[in-house]
Amino acid sequence: MSDNGTVARHDRGTLPSPGCLAAIMVPTVTVLIVASVLMVMHYRQERSNDQNAAKALYRTAALARSYARDVAAAPGGFPGREAVRGIAERHDGRLMSYARSGGSLTTTVRFFGEYEDTSMFGVSYSRAYRCYSIVLRTGAEGVPQTRTTPLAKCDAI
Repeated sequence: MSDNGTVARHDRGTLPSPGCLAAIMVPTVTVLIVASVLMVMHYRQERSNDQNAAKALYRTAALARSYARDVAAAPGGFPGREAVRGIAERHDGRLMSYARSGGSLTTTVRFFGEYEDTSMFGVSYSRAYRCYSIVLRTGAEGVPQTRTTPLAKCDAI
């Protein structure tokens, strides 16, 4: 009561009931948990996709070395353009350039490797491309020597 006999008003803060607090917190915590799980899944998928792409690029390097061995092993010296094109196609490659001079053969070949690309919506298949410059020279004993160099930029033709 106040000094003049009336009831004094007090401003009291109201606390929500425990049921109301749970009704607010449960959906919030659920959304945070779901968001965390989705972020972790996305990170793992991206990491897996990067590893798969790196393995595909590693396979392109193996294809380039195999291509160089086959071209060097061709009978009768350095093969012609069509023979080289056929060897490149057998190794999942595409002949981009061919230059032959007296004792050397220089080719640029674009190789690809396929890999699985996963997402939340399923699996798709992608290709990783890399171009290589392959130089074959006749060595001192008449045996072709090869040098395979990956190219930083690959112009599509």
